[in-house]
Amino acid sequence: MPVAAAAPLISSVQKLVLYETRARYFLVGSNPAETKYRVLKIDRTEPKDLVIIDDKHVYTQQEVRELLGRLDLGNRTKMGQKGSSGLSRAVSAFGIVGFVRFLEGYYIVLITKRRKMADIGGHAIYKIEDTNMIYIPNDSVRVSHPDEARYLRIFQNVDLSSNFYFSYSYDLSHSLQYNLTVLRMPLEILKTETAQTRQESFDIFEDEGLSTQGGNGVFGICSKPYEKYVWNAKLLEAVRSAVHRDWLLYIINGFCGQSKLLIYGRPIYVTLIARRSSKFAGTRFLKRGSNDEGDVANEVETEQILYDASVMSFSAGSYSSYVQVRGSVPLYWSQDISTMMPKPPITLDQADPYAHVAALHFDQMLQRFGSPIIILNLVKEREKRKHERILSEELVAAVTYLNQFLPPEHEIIYIPWDMAKYTKSKLCNVLDRLNVIAESAVKKTGFFVNRPDSYCSILRPDEKWKELGGCVVSTGRLQTGVLRTNCVDCLDRTNTAQFMVGKCALAYQLYSLGLIDKPNLQFDTDAVRLFEELYEDHGDTLSLQYGGSQLVHRVKTYRKIAPWTQHSKDIMQTLSRYYSNAFSDADRQDSINLFLGVFKPAEGKPHLWELPTDFYLHHKNTLSLSQTRQSYTYWWTSGVLKHLPLPFDEVTCAENRRKLTVKKFNKYEEEIDIHNEFFRPYELSSFDETFCLAMTNSTRDFMPKNVGIDPSPFTVRKPDETGKSVLGNKNNREETVLQRKTAASAPPPPSEEAMSSSSEDDSGTDKEDEGSVSQRSTPVKVTDTGDNTKITENVVQSTRDVYGVNLSDTPSEDDLAIYARFVQLGQSQHKQDKGGQQFCSRQPLDKVINLMPISSFSQDNIYEVQPPRVDRQSIEIFHAHIQAGRGNMQPLGRDDFLMYREYIRNRYM
Repeated sequence: MPVAAAAPLISSVQKLVLYETRARYFLVGSNPAETKYRVLKIDRTEPKDLVIIDDKHVYTQQEVRELLGRLDLGNRTKMGQKGSSGLSRAVSAFGIVGFVRFLEGYYIVLITKRRKMADIGGHAIYKIEDTNMIYIPNDSVRVSHPDEARYLRIFQNVDLSSNFYFSYSYDLSHSLQYNLTVLRMPLEILKTETAQTRQESFDIFEDEGLSTQGGNGVFGICSKPYEKYVWNAKLLEAVRSAVHRDWLLYIINGFCGQSKLLIYGRPIYVTLIARRSSKFAGTRFLKRGSNDEGDVANEVETEQILYDASVMSFSAGSYSSYVQVRGSVPLYWSQDISTMMPKPPITLDQADPYAHVAALHFDQMLQRFGSPIIILNLVKEREKRKHERILSEELVAAVTYLNQFLPPEHEIIYIPWDMAKYTKSKLCNVLDRLNVIAESAVKKTGFFVNRPDSYCSILRPDEKWKELGGCVVSTGRLQTGVLRTNCVDCLDRTNTAQFMVGKCALAYQLYSLGLIDKPNLQFDTDAVRLFEELYEDHGDTLSLQYGGSQLVHRVKTYRKIAPWTQHSKDIMQTLSRYYSNAFSDADRQDSINLFLGVFKPAEGKPHLWELPTDFYLHHKNTLSLSQTRQSYTYWWTSGVLKHLPLPFDEVTCAENRRKLTVKKFNKYEEEIDIHNEFFRPYELSSFDETFCLAMTNSTRDFMPKNVGIDPSPFTVRKPDETGKSVLGNKNNREETVLQRKTAASAPPPPSEEAMSSSSEDDSGTDKEDEGSVSQRSTPVKVTDTGDNTKITENVVQSTRDVYGVNLSDTPSEDDLAIYARFVQLGQSQHKQDKGGQQFCSRQPLDKVINLMPISSFSQDNIYEVQPPRVDRQSIEIFHAHIQAGRGNMQPLGRDDFLMYREYIRNRYM
């Protein structure tokens, strides 16, 4: 079945201006080019109700000016008065977070500042920098309530300027695999969906027969967001059915970071997106386990996206992604923090012999990710006092019970591994063991890539590549199943395990795009250092959101190369986490409950701060019994099992098609033109906006600055070879090298004494601030004379320092043999006689060189190349260009009329 040309729909409301009169708010939204406008009218005379009118009409710039002029004139107190305007401009914004009401009237929350954080195929991802909360009803109709101000403070405790993200054209609640799978739906299905939602637009060229539904049409697709990861779903609930979809901007909470990996100048963007679940959300000790609907605490879906930034189109570019999940153990359990103990005892709140909660949780995962579901359980197995082992025993029993009803090929895979025990052992390498688990998991689930296997992997296949799982389709590969990692808190141990799995998947992703020759990455390379820094930022952010402090144990801690200063930092983070859990988590939990709509204030009900617990707010079965009881044996949703291992959410069926909005556009329409959205040729470019995204660069920030260094980001560096460190004390360097030799790459780990004295990885940034030391190729000698006066002298470098070899030495026998082979290879390619080559070889080379042509071109080597072939259409375009220069114009075609029509509409209408 042919695949249609499709593109994501781009919201036409990206700039907003709020105008105010005494009786109304007028919210005017426009696209970036300011050629299309929409207007919302919000009534201010209702004290407690929200009245919004959207006429669904698309205005031109001239029509909006006339409309605002009439409103200004009609709202003046006296006819013809010019002193005071009847219409005033209140605020400018970039989107609507939502509408919320406590005990008085409604508020509107607007995004007033944003910052670009990442770019995926030309689709910008923004972080909310600032918001404005405006009370809608007029002061004359406002009915005051004494507790309104307290609810307002609690609501604003959720800092929207901290780790909330949105996009106008990319669905952040879904994975890249889902978003690109939707764009490749069969043509017949999209035609059926388009027939149900005909677009309504005025076309000045309709009389000439150039309908936008012609052969050059492109399908615009917008999918329904996955509400589990949308944090303002309740705030938009009151207006979702009353306004056009372009007004609805869905935000996620979590983490978003992007870094640039330069491979010999080729830009590869590595993006990390973490989506925190809005279901059963909260703080560390107040949200444990699962609620009655299968939603677990601290559930975060982490996706790493890799793509070649030199081609940004979803249809023509190379994109790859890998998804993994973390979340609390899906059981009814909790910890009592009233005892003020650092580790409160774990208690199982309810008996669940038929694994009802675990069944609901894994059913959700089968629908979203497919099979197999792999559980990596990192909690302690051996303890003097039974603590974490309680969870392991219950989880094993639940998985064993659920697996007996699943087909063997789709069973849940359970991997228990006591990470804390291995960390304490001096004979075991934690990361080596994690690497084995990561390889096994990635091979079972596979990963997503939107292009078929490259020719180089077919020509020189790797053995590990043949064992890779997932689903292979004509357009590439699909990830089927997911790795679910958990410890008790799902913070420190989980983040290190996820980093190792992500590092393993990154190697496969780079290999699939033809960027490395083997799917394997080593530590201390620029690529892994960049990826490790990205994951540590990711771990710190998620740890602050759930635990109240940054990570306590990092990747360097488990590699046993952390500097001795890290121990004091770990103690401070532990104290910060304990303080947050004991004193501030309750207030944060109240804010989250109010923001997510879990608690709704109402007259006659207890206030939020009067509740002894929020247990019944998150467990609905405590208030009323469910009318439908789930089967004890067939615990999955109907229809899920027959599509496995593919995820049910990505299967083309009637239920999933109802979640899509499909419209057909001309290929020049702004709603689907990502080129105009990204480059914005109609705007005057400014440096502040062009270079606002300052991402980490592997060449600038990690590659050593020495001359003659291999620029490949996959070359293993020495400990002091990094872009973030400069020339320092020689003794410190020697100590660092000796310490790194006993790192995780060596079989036996170092002792505690050696570990405490290592200070390499974090000292790089400290050295940079100690003195103004040059980072150029010429080293600078710094000496102290008298009163701390620094005198610098240029030191002449030897050829060995510059080129890595002493040119005055005679080449060795091995070097001469290599050079002779190179000469022999070039002359054999050039088809010359070997008889006159005895002068350049000291040993017979007939048996050394054995050329096997693998190129499909007859003339393609370092001496000559086959001339490129030009298609007929390109030749015609070139001849037309020559004729146009001579004054002979070609007749206009259909595409020319369409382009001219679009120019007229954007310029004058």
